[in-house]
Amino acid sequence: MGGYRLLSMRLDDSGLLASLHDGLFQQPLWHDFLERLRGRLQVSYASLIFHPPHESALVELHVGLGKSLNLEKIFARHATGEYVPQRLMREGRVYALGELIGTDDSALRAWRDEELLPVGIEDLRAVRVMEASGVNAWLCCGGKSLSSSVASLLTTLAPHLRIAMRCFVALERERLRSSLASEAFGRLNFGWLTLDAQCRILDMTTHVDQLFQRNGLLRRGRYDRLTPALPELDRELTVLIKRFAQDADARPHAINLSRDPRMDMLVAPFRGGSVAAGNAPVAIVYLSGDRSSQADRCEQLVELFGLLPSEARLAWEIAQGIPIAEAAANLKLTVETARNYSKKIYAKMGARGQAELVRIILSSVLAIA
Repeated sequence: MGGYRLLSMRLDDSGLLASLHDGLFQQPLWHDFLERLRGRLQVSYASLIFHPPHESALVELHVGLGKSLNLEKIFARHATGEYVPQRLMREGRVYALGELIGTDDSALRAWRDEELLPVGIEDLRAVRVMEASGVNAWLCCGGKSLSSSVASLLTTLAPHLRIAMRCFVALERERLRSSLASEAFGRLNFGWLTLDAQCRILDMTTHVDQLFQRNGLLRRGRYDRLTPALPELDRELTVLIKRFAQDADARPHAINLSRDPRMDMLVAPFRGGSVAAGNAPVAIVYLSGDRSSQADRCEQLVELFGLLPSEARLAWEIAQGIPIAEAAANLKLTVETARNYSKKIYAKMGARGQAELVRIILSSVLAIA
């Protein structure tokens, strides 16, 4: 036990543990860790093989020799579209090359003779770990002749590798969730961003920049400050952010930025906790905007429902919840003409009233156009 503790204490003499956990955020993944491991053990090849979540194939990360030796052949075999263990390996136990290949598999022995021996890999040590969700990983080192210190170090690294893989799986799961949520927000023409007390953008959904570019009413300004194009809106936003910085229970405030194409903004106090370094968010801004102008929408209504252009313009006004008299005034129609148009609109679209007209439009492809 004393030897194990001593080895653990010496693990980071060459930065192994630090590079193992930093490797989660590196590209290629774990490159520095594998280089440090190879240098520490004086081997010609080091690799980490694992099965990422949501992927159909094993991945081998490697350093040394300038090419992959396809060590995944030892640990898993493709069968019926899935990877299954080639040989049972007890988790945490270090195996030598002879144990992994055995004498009963001519294909693996041929692979060793054709790929490993010509590049000087005469011996190999490998350890398997399994993360709680079922993701397997194999850490391997290869060279001409390997000392007992190789097996000792791999044994000591195994529990740390398991922790690193658990973090990797958790990060990948969150990346997937974030990607799916971002895609859904994008289809709904919706996004959010968080601001600190100086109106600086701290975080935002990936497509917010597209919302900015759509009508130029908002932009990322100097020092990452959220900068409205209109001075009066800039002043209004500044006052709101100061209020939210002082009172997290203040009421959210909605602002219409543009009516054609429509773009709205809801500014609310940020009530979630944050453990990230740097400035803490004090407000969250929700943005919702239409990709198309009113003219585009009317053209799409003509195409979808066979409306006349004049009918389509009125249908779009009604779909925005505007009363028929106000819609008539907006379009410079008499109320009587607007009512006649509305009857034709309802007949062509199969709607029995304004509420059903709104439902038909919002459930059509216009919602994602």
